[in-house]
Amino acid sequence: MKFSEQWLREWVSPQLDTQAMADQITMAGLEVDAVEAVAAAFSGVVVAEVLSKEKHPDADKLNVCTVDDGSGEPVQVVCGASNVDVGQKIPFAQIGGVLPGDFKIKKAKLRGVESRGMICSASELGLEEETSPGILVLSASAPVGVDFREFMHLNDMTIEVDLTPNRGDCLSIKGLSREVGVLNRLPVSEPAIAPVVAGIEDSFTVSIEAPEQCPRYIGRVIKGVNVKAETPLWMVERLRRSGVRSIDPVVDITNYVMLELGQPMHAFDRDNLQEGIVVRMAKPGEKLTLLDGNEVALRPETLIIADHSGPLAMAGVMGGENSGVNENTQTIFLESAFFTPLAIAGQARSYGLHTDASHRFERGVDPQLTPVAVERATQLLIEVCGGQAGPVVEAQSAEHMPAERAILLRSARLEKALSKALSSDDVTDILQRLGLDVSVQDAGWAVTAPSWRFDLAIEEDLIEEVARIHGYNNLPVRRPAARLALRSSDEATLTQARLRRQMVARGFQEAITYSFVAPELQAAMLPDAVSPALANPISADLSVMRASLFPGLVRAMEHNLNRQQTRVRLFETGLVFNGELDALSQVPMLGALVCGAREAEGWSDAKDRVDFYDLKGDLESLLALGGDADAWRFEPAEHSALHPGQSAQLMYRGEPAGWIGTLHPQVRAKLGLKMDAVLFEVRLDALSQGRIPAFEPLSRFPEVRRDLAFILKEATPVQALLDCAKQQAGEYLQDIKLFDVYAGKGVAEGHKSIALGLTWQHPSRTLNDEEINQLVDSIVTQVRVKLDAELRG
Repeated sequence: MKFSEQWLREWVSPQLDTQAMADQITMAGLEVDAVEAVAAAFSGVVVAEVLSKEKHPDADKLNVCTVDDGSGEPVQVVCGASNVDVGQKIPFAQIGGVLPGDFKIKKAKLRGVESRGMICSASELGLEEETSPGILVLSASAPVGVDFREFMHLNDMTIEVDLTPNRGDCLSIKGLSREVGVLNRLPVSEPAIAPVVAGIEDSFTVSIEAPEQCPRYIGRVIKGVNVKAETPLWMVERLRRSGVRSIDPVVDITNYVMLELGQPMHAFDRDNLQEGIVVRMAKPGEKLTLLDGNEVALRPETLIIADHSGPLAMAGVMGGENSGVNENTQTIFLESAFFTPLAIAGQARSYGLHTDASHRFERGVDPQLTPVAVERATQLLIEVCGGQAGPVVEAQSAEHMPAERAILLRSARLEKALSKALSSDDVTDILQRLGLDVSVQDAGWAVTAPSWRFDLAIEEDLIEEVARIHGYNNLPVRRPAARLALRSSDEATLTQARLRRQMVARGFQEAITYSFVAPELQAAMLPDAVSPALANPISADLSVMRASLFPGLVRAMEHNLNRQQTRVRLFETGLVFNGELDALSQVPMLGALVCGAREAEGWSDAKDRVDFYDLKGDLESLLALGGDADAWRFEPAEHSALHPGQSAQLMYRGEPAGWIGTLHPQVRAKLGLKMDAVLFEVRLDALSQGRIPAFEPLSRFPEVRRDLAFILKEATPVQALLDCAKQQAGEYLQDIKLFDVYAGKGVAEGHKSIALGLTWQHPSRTLNDEEINQLVDSIVTQVRVKLDAELRG
């Protein structure tokens, strides 16, 4: 939330400078993100009055004006603004003045006519970011000759506070001033809000059909409103300094009350309402055109404001276009309601919306503030727009209003948590300053939370309040003392840290992506996946739980490619979610993705791109860490996200454990990716299992090696050949290596030549040729029978 420091100091003004107050607010748990001046630096600008206006003799779009700037002599100035007129009070930059951007005002001649100054627009003074269409017109009561910065109180700062979701009570000047008052032991000076006596009998009936979602709804008819009246400049400025744009006086006043008190409000055009207001859930098939012009199909779980003709507004989010205030409105129906946080939470985001009202209602608005806000808004509306107010109409379900929350704070528990003993009087004072109803007891304090503090429910909440108001810096620093036994380490288990180090050593960078992804992305890669959809997603692009690490890694790759990072090597560890919510499996996985050049750019490196076997080598280095690489197999298989000819399923001890492959060309085209990528993911529970190393005596006798080349069909997996050879090679086989693959001249079409190197060694004697030849013959025979392969001549 943004707020004006001057506005806050009208409520409470501690003897602190701007930065000290910002630091104090931050240390109280309300983090200040930025402190900025409300206007750019300029000088030499005063309030002036336009005395005369004539057309420029040589320019149709220019006017020659004389202004009274308080110097005693009328000043001639040429002005190109179409809205300049006689009698206006305007900001006038005198000769010698300096505007934002170091623009100095000098005597000038425009088309032959002397101009001794400049009538300024809001953008020229740095009060608006966009170029203003005309000059800034001030109120008629503005005193001529007064410095414009002083008149507009521009020597002010805007403070932006980043509030945590539990502190919705501070989303207003009232809430922030209450905090500052507590921190500095100062009273808060609230504006006088007296009930507005009804001047007419006009009213509009209100009923609540969804009391659990809306326990309280208040409305009031105000007749004879002039919506074409001008919003006072002081209000426009306060809105601007809070990051809110001025629209029309009715909307400006409801926004002002929201910023001042924290109660979102809405005004309907009374003449467009029929019979009475009904607060209810949406019915199937109902639609609503919102104020932004978008039509939405309302879902049954959406709370709406309706009349007897249909929906008027999405409760706590946004009003409807057809019932909103327009330039012809003369009678309004002013709404102020309490919506429970759970009724509004996630509703705006589910429709792709986010409004100031939903932001506050989702976090909780004081239910006792509803009637006060109506009176404040009525007071301001009559002052600015005129009109007469009818009686306040209220519908309330007392049983559904938030109940009082009684909490016990034990003195012993407080002292233990803070490592410091505070006097009973100090604790009582802090709690009372926070607005809590406190009763001192022998064991501590019995406390009742105020209506605006939705975040106070348990003892720990009160401990936190005492700590932050007392001051975290005033608490002692104590290191925890504990007698801890060393945890045993299982040598056969690989930790995630070890796996991460291996990936980093292979040139990868760790990615941390969201556990939820866009449903369109997941459907493109995993069309058959079933995973839970979020009831309250951060955005529509992050609304389903991921069923694989692939979507997040691909999105991270795309992010890097869009920023000219053409060589990407990423890995991630995390949970994947499969199944419906009531039968959900959460499986920890390790995934990786590579794309781009095989080696980092350099003069001696080839420009080859990574392929399937590069990533397969990285994966095999992980599998080897456990010392049980033989337990793993790569078997040809098809996966919806992977190229059908360049993919394999990982098997661990005969059970599926992961996938590796090149991204499917159709998936790549659908996602608009211009570069191939190779990915793998593997179950962490399987990957972390290893074998404890055991010493075996080294043989003193020589090794015997035989190289065998086989001709076999192209479709026959090499793994099948390796398995067959191992089965027949006997117990003294020490190693088997694939050292050559050939297809071409001398090898029949549709076949390939596979060369294996086999090494034998006996632990206690030298193996003779006859034994080796016998084993080789057995291998050749078995390969011929099982795989239809022949020994290459």
